[in-house]
Amino acid sequence: MRVALVGLGTVGTGVIRLLDANRELIARRAGRPIEVRAVNARDRSRDRGVDIARFDWADDMMELARRDDIDVVVELIGGSDGPALALARAVLSAGKPLVTANKAMLAHHGLSLAKLAEQSGIPLKYEAAVAGGIPVIKGLREGAAANEISSVYGILNGTCNYILTTMEREGRDFNEVLKEAQELGYAEADPSFDADGIDAAHKLSILASLAFGTQIDFGAVDIGGIRSVSAADIREAAALGYRIRLVGVAENRADGLFQRVHAVLVPMHHPLASVEGSLNAVLAEGNFVGSLFFSGRGAGEGPTASAVVADLIDIARDEYGDPFAMQVEQLAKRPKANSGDTIGRVYLRFLVQDKPGVLAEIAAAMRDAGVSIESVIQRGAHEDGAVLLVVVTHDTAERAIRETLDQLAGSDNLIAEPVVMPILG
Repeated sequence: MRVALVGLGTVGTGVIRLLDANRELIARRAGRPIEVRAVNARDRSRDRGVDIARFDWADDMMELARRDDIDVVVELIGGSDGPALALARAVLSAGKPLVTANKAMLAHHGLSLAKLAEQSGIPLKYEAAVAGGIPVIKGLREGAAANEISSVYGILNGTCNYILTTMEREGRDFNEVLKEAQELGYAEADPSFDADGIDAAHKLSILASLAFGTQIDFGAVDIGGIRSVSAADIREAAALGYRIRLVGVAENRADGLFQRVHAVLVPMHHPLASVEGSLNAVLAEGNFVGSLFFSGRGAGEGPTASAVVADLIDIARDEYGDPFAMQVEQLAKRPKANSGDTIGRVYLRFLVQDKPGVLAEIAAAMRDAGVSIESVIQRGAHEDGAVLLVVVTHDTAERAIRETLDQLAGSDNLIAEPVVMPILG
């Protein structure tokens, strides 16, 4: 099977190394050899640590969609639009299979690309787009195909998990750990996609579609990040028996699709609490299979290249189905669920003036909104005179939490915006 590889960054060069290292094993499992015939990238002269002189260099990546000596195109350049989308459309329209690791493109244009694949009767494969080398796409699309999935959730961004677990282990604040992560190459120079939850939201919207048989709706994902999480929050969470993780949650509710990425408190005994460093993990709840737990390395050269080549092996064996487990026209279009109806316990952290009456003001706002308090922690004054005040609620509707914060907005007693984190139930 003759492959064109577009994008020779970490993952692209990883694919070449993997195909070289496991060539004979892959050929036996695929039923035929899989060979890279042509490549394309922005810089031809760059030293990538692998020999690319043996491959045909395509100056125009779009020509790869038309070449008769190419059977499959692998897109690894990234980006939701622009060259990646143009290439994907051209490849599928030409009747060639496409393998991609591009979660942003799928989150925004997955349905239209799936339609093109259906029209040509060819595969669109994207195992590497979600959770790196963890076979969660195949697990949901094939292994759990007989089940009605009620929820899918997990840790979907290794950079954020690395930052949070380093903060937890070393007691340092977000900005300090982020800077170190950038220096080590774990975080991008512009960390917004990771730290602000966008990357995890792209992946969550894809998982939700596969799990529930619904149309991808990235625009309906409520997105939060981890910039507001402090070392103090991590200490208080630990004292209460929790760890803080950035978790994406999708639920198929009676009133619609609930999708959220947010920093949450995870009980110490929960499987996600033990997921540390750059690892990813996904849980799904099926009505017959019960709980499914997928965990492993969610990014990096080896895991992501492994997922790409696994897709190539499936194509070589003619083992593939509809990109989102059913025809696009069969995917249900569901409204966005009302998040205000979400019931659960909540962690609220306030930074307040060190003076009498502050706790009474907060308690009164919660009383008026119908929020019941489970526990209160108040620490001594900081150097600037501020006091850390943590409130954990009993089960309450999210709209009541919003009402509480609306009542407290503009209070002279609050020194900073309150931090709100759901507690994973």
